[in-house]
Amino acid sequence: MTRVFVPRDSAARSVGADEVAERLAVLAPEVEVVRNGSRGMLWLEPLVEIETPAGRIGYGPVAPEDIDGLVAGGMLAGARDLAACLGSVEALPWMRQQQRLTFARVGVTDPLSVDDYTSYGGLRGLRQALAQTPAEVVETVVESGLRGRGGAGFPTGIKWRTVLGASADLKFVCCNADEGDSGTFADRMLIEGDPFTLIEGMTIAAYAVGASEGYVYLRSEYPDAVATLRAAIELARTEGWLGDDVLGSGSGFVFDLQVRVGAGAYICGEETSMLESLEGKRGMVRAKPPIPALQGLFGLPTVVNNVLSLATVPTILANGAEAYASYGVGRSLGTSVFQLGGNVARGGIVETAFGITLGELVNDFGGGTSSGRPIRAVQVGGPLGAYLPTEQFDLPMDYEAFAAAGAMVGHGGIVVFDETVNMAAMARFAFEFCAAESCGKCTPCRVGAVRGVETIDRIVAGDNREKNLVVLGDLCDLMTDGSLCAMGGLTPLPVRSAVRHFGKDFGS
Repeated sequence: MTRVFVPRDSAARSVGADEVAERLAVLAPEVEVVRNGSRGMLWLEPLVEIETPAGRIGYGPVAPEDIDGLVAGGMLAGARDLAACLGSVEALPWMRQQQRLTFARVGVTDPLSVDDYTSYGGLRGLRQALAQTPAEVVETVVESGLRGRGGAGFPTGIKWRTVLGASADLKFVCCNADEGDSGTFADRMLIEGDPFTLIEGMTIAAYAVGASEGYVYLRSEYPDAVATLRAAIELARTEGWLGDDVLGSGSGFVFDLQVRVGAGAYICGEETSMLESLEGKRGMVRAKPPIPALQGLFGLPTVVNNVLSLATVPTILANGAEAYASYGVGRSLGTSVFQLGGNVARGGIVETAFGITLGELVNDFGGGTSSGRPIRAVQVGGPLGAYLPTEQFDLPMDYEAFAAAGAMVGHGGIVVFDETVNMAAMARFAFEFCAAESCGKCTPCRVGAVRGVETIDRIVAGDNREKNLVVLGDLCDLMTDGSLCAMGGLTPLPVRSAVRHFGKDFGS
């Protein structure tokens, strides 16, 4: 039976993938329609793939009204003379130039097929972990060089080592899937496209540190991801991948997972705010110390990692630390999942080794702006990330290089702006966003963001411009040094970069 792949990813569904799948089922009941994840080429969605002896042939973007003509033209036989035909999906430059490790199965398999998961290498990492001691698993993660993909870039293995060494009868593994940064969607796409790899990664983490309970804190704005992950967890329990004796190994290793849906607070992307919310409280930042690794959820030792961090662990255990660390540069080892968004011609997911330049991502993969106008700026790392001009497009994507340039890689989101953007307005938005999303616990963030909006308004209006630029600088220093967490501490980053690189928009 011919298999036809139509993505179930939210981005594909938003442009008609469900209707495409339904029409195919009506026109060709003899074929099997598989609802896979997205390949990450969002400008080609809905992307229909036909399984042929020569590999999977892609067609896209395919609208529901196109299906009748494509089927009549031989699409189901892999016809290559159709206008929508893209050829072999794996051979497309976008795919061929990537190194997909974390996203290896996303877009390839049915996300809720346990057979697909195991056929494409699933559970190899967990089986390898269970054959080692917890301490050996932790050291493998340390040696891989894996760093937190949520934004902070803290070494994952070091965090695990701390939790392993903590003494407690109960420990937790918490996955922060509150992906609230503008221009980011990798967590969502992985959960919708390969949820079992997140489950496997969290299970490995639990074994490594001695945890028995896990929670995924998932944002309410991702209803499809919530439904997919909950379905995957139920399947994992049925298969014995979770529960009282994981994988039936006889080791007595117990671990189970639950999904908790957030209420829409950006601040819950910060780990301690997320923990407060998980405990049923208002999401507000905790002072550190103590750190969550020692006193986290309900005051007990807790691993808190991002989706991509945990989802990368299975490939590290399956193939070894050295194989993973062979990718990347300096202290930024492995691959990162970059997300191209904003005013960009080809938006989507690019997983590649650290060290690729910003310009290669934006121009070679992204194809410049969707408007056709010249690029003026890109913001990397979400709404708290720096604005970078095209003169810095030779900057390599690695943590240290970005920090030296006064920027941050963050969660890997890259938002593109063309020449029409007003950078004073974007700097104002940084403060405005902070004022709206601050938890309110510390004064530098709660009040500083409001004063920031007022100060930029005076600068733009020409009211004592030079003096107010000094005030703005002082305010940024105060927020950076005095805020309790990165919400207030990093808000000055986009502001300062906008003033530094695009001063004329502020009238200077």
